[in-house]
Amino acid sequence: MLKELKSGFLMMLVMTILTGFVYTGVVTALAQVLFHDQANGSLITVNGQVVGSRLIGQSFTKPEYFHPRPSSAGAGYDPTATAGSNLGPTSAKFINGTTKTDDKNHEIVDFPGVKDRIVNYCVENEISYTSSQPLERFKDAQGNLDDVKLIKAFNDEKAPFTFMPNAPIPADAVTASASGLDPDISPRNAEIQSVRVAKARGVPIDLVRRLVAEHTIGRTLAVLGEPHVNVLELNLALDEQAPRKH
Repeated sequence: MLKELKSGFLMMLVMTILTGFVYTGVVTALAQVLFHDQANGSLITVNGQVVGSRLIGQSFTKPEYFHPRPSSAGAGYDPTATAGSNLGPTSAKFINGTTKTDDKNHEIVDFPGVKDRIVNYCVENEISYTSSQPLERFKDAQGNLDDVKLIKAFNDEKAPFTFMPNAPIPADAVTASASGLDPDISPRNAEIQSVRVAKARGVPIDLVRRLVAEHTIGRTLAVLGEPHVNVLELNLALDEQAPRKH
């Protein structure tokens, strides 16, 4: 019996060394040599400082930058809380959005909803629209859109606010990805935003469009996935080649 136990113990020890140390060590070494960038998180550095990853989206809200997809991961683009909204396409919350009361008894946005995102996208990018009420009614004292007012108007059961863009809105502009970390946007989304970015930076629109074209990545193997634009890389290229002039 001791002989069988000894054989079993030695086999376990050998396999532990082979699979737990040798195999993982070889794979790690090969990854560092052959795929060093990917193995370390596809990090992007500027002047020796890490500014992000090609694989994880991050928030850009200033008009002179391209904006990423919306995110439902934590407070937004949180890799420790990766998730989608888990709301179906017929969900009233998904479509109209919801509000809630915070600790100070102030009404705030709980979930923005697709309609609210469409309104903001149209206003930001100067897309014409038709609406049942003037948007001036949904602005605060500073002239900014008040999302709480918009969401409450969309959820009004008696006379809901209606808003219709006069041009198609890319789905990725108003819906979050399943992970909430998508670093890319569609070329159409980037094309629409180009006018706003060029205007905010005071640079020719053709320059911005050229940068978008240069950073548009086609389908993998020509058939897999969809063409896309990495937002972080494009914004870094803008800062380098088309800095703000005013």
